[in-house]
Amino acid sequence: MRAFNSELSKLFSLPGIWLAYLIGAIAPAAIAALDSMAQKEEILAGVSTRLSEVGYIGLALGVQGVIILGVLAVSSEYLTESSESGGGQQITTSLTVVSSRLHLLLVKAGAVTVTSILLSVVAIMTTISATHFVLGEYTPAFEVSKLIGAVCYWTFTALLAFGITVLTRNGIIPLAVLIINTSVVSFSFLLSKVTKLALYLPDRVGIEMFMFTGDRFLTPFTGGLVMFAWVFVLFIVAAIVFHRRDVAA
Repeated sequence: MRAFNSELSKLFSLPGIWLAYLIGAIAPAAIAALDSMAQKEEILAGVSTRLSEVGYIGLALGVQGVIILGVLAVSSEYLTESSESGGGQQITTSLTVVSSRLHLLLVKAGAVTVTSILLSVVAIMTTISATHFVLGEYTPAFEVSKLIGAVCYWTFTALLAFGITVLTRNGIIPLAVLIINTSVVSFSFLLSKVTKLALYLPDRVGIEMFMFTGDRFLTPFTGGLVMFAWVFVLFIVAAIVFHRRDVAA
């Protein structure tokens, strides 16, 4: 628990984490508000067909905050400190304090999980508030089961970002790939045009937990299990690599 508390303290001491929380709280609400405006026009025109999805689209597209969080939790360990501080890396100190590499990886993943859940709850609150502010009496009911699915999606996404960064030791590649995939173009969607196996990629099955995509092939629970399996396998690979290599090299 001391190691876990220290990782939480270290995580919240990073300036970038507050940027992650700011983006995570605002982006889903902004997307939901814009979508709600479009839906309100359709409601008044009597042609609305996606009212039940309002709000959830923001939660699906606004996960950049937890991606940043998961990446920073690892990449910050490999930043070279100033010459006044000896020019070393935080990872050396971390492994001195917590000698077991697996132990360190577990407490870091635990800190990312807790902070991701907290951020997802904040995002849900701002998204629901923004949706209700725009739609008023037309606001659809938000199902608890779907909101829990959204929390799981955000948490698993943060852990995927965490695991990929453990492998790369650099935050640029995971940030670029994951943010583009979740906000610009979905690689799983493009690949699904070539092979149906792409429908089992983590971002695609994760959305099944709380959104109806029009061609649902998994139940929300099964989608959550598949995404968890991706996270679990990635964590095992990351743990093996982290254990075997010279992390400070």
